[in-house]
Amino acid sequence: MSTLILLTATGLGLAALYFLVASGLSLIFGLMDVLNFAHGAFVAVGGYAAWTVADHVAGTLGLALALPVAVAAGAALAALTELLIIRPLYARPLDQVLATVGLGLAIPALLQAVWGADPRTWTLPAWLAGTLDVLGARIPTVRFVLIAAALALLGALQLLLTRTRAGLIVRAGVENREMVAALGVDVHRAFTGVFALGGAAAGLAGLLDGLYQGSISPGDGTSLLIFAFVVVVLGRMGSLTGTAVAAAAVGLVQQFANYLSADLGDESVVILLAAVLLLRRRDLKGRPA
Repeated sequence: MSTLILLTATGLGLAALYFLVASGLSLIFGLMDVLNFAHGAFVAVGGYAAWTVADHVAGTLGLALALPVAVAAGAALAALTELLIIRPLYARPLDQVLATVGLGLAIPALLQAVWGADPRTWTLPAWLAGTLDVLGARIPTVRFVLIAAALALLGALQLLLTRTRAGLIVRAGVENREMVAALGVDVHRAFTGVFALGGAAAGLAGLLDGLYQGSISPGDGTSLLIFAFVVVVLGRMGSLTGTAVAAAAVGLVQQFANYLSADLGDESVVILLAAVLLLRRRDLKGRPA
């Protein structure tokens, strides 16, 4: 029983991390039709920004200061990417892909040049480095922090998109950009805000990935991006609820498969993706294929 609880908690912690990365991807593509391959770089920048702060300020205070820094770093980089790279290419989707792929390769290389290729170790506060007893299973506290962060982000994004004026403007701008612009609304500013929001979620993921792994490396964001793309495909682009469910499925399947065999986890995710794509009769946005 304790093994089952431990595997489930670990799988949900991993799922929470995938959702934090995938939610930004899902928003940006679902609302703006931009396939952003530089999203993993936003994760890495957020992680290194947070680690730099925590490395200079120890303990819980350092972690508290690292949180807004990670979010701000991811949001700022994403907003600059939209303004300088994506905005001139809205009518050229293939060029968008090429530009974001290039950026996604360049930023980890820059991080490696500045901080080196070796992993940088996180020193966790005592309360976060411990474990909690759940029905006999000793589960690392950081797993619960990840799950709580993912649930909080899901709730906040749902409220923002459905209950606020800014969310309504973004959704209306996607449906009919010219009409919204005719009403005096700056659609471009709203789209920059969506990019910044996705980058903020990625920056948070960079911080939490460092806590989860115990270290950060320049290529961590790229590794997470692969599984995040799987999650958004399974959950359909633009659907935050679908993304959350898909993240839970991927995290649990991967963790239980790894328990059966160390080499089976990644393969099981690929098999799950292939099965869903073969059986699904709708496209990535839920429209009839």
